[in-house]
Amino acid sequence: MVALTLREYFKETNDVEMIELRSPDESGNFFVQAARAFKHARARIENTQTDLRNYDVVCFGTPVWAFGPAPAMNTYLDNCEGLQDKSAVLFTTYGSGTGNIRCLNQMQSMLVKKGVVSFKHFSIQQGKVGEKEFIFSLLREKITF
Repeated sequence: MVALTLREYFKETNDVEMIELRSPDESGNFFVQAARAFKHARARIENTQTDLRNYDVVCFGTPVWAFGPAPAMNTYLDNCEGLQDKSAVLFTTYGSGTGNIRCLNQMQSMLVKKGVVSFKHFSIQQGKVGEKEFIFSLLREKITF
């Protein structure tokens, strides 16, 4: 829901394309997911676009799982290319908030190594992910280029 709202926000002034990660090997069990995320595991993701050189701004979003990104996001960030001198928006959804900053920092660290030079961040608590107007107000406050 947050990614869809972000897409709508950017569509007001830009062309937008959304890439959804699908991980067929990800467990539906919360404890297995948490254990894999805690170990910074990678997941198999279905064939998806990883060459991002034709985009001015790239956005990456993930739920916080055990203080870090979901394994599918780890795999995607490993495989992305064409990010030199880009701006990025990083966002998370979270339950308790524990580990949220660590998750954002992990993603940013991976992307700095890929050449991203500018970052904006925002996070949405799980109970607010469906509140479109709340998300829009947060985006207007946090995301300006």
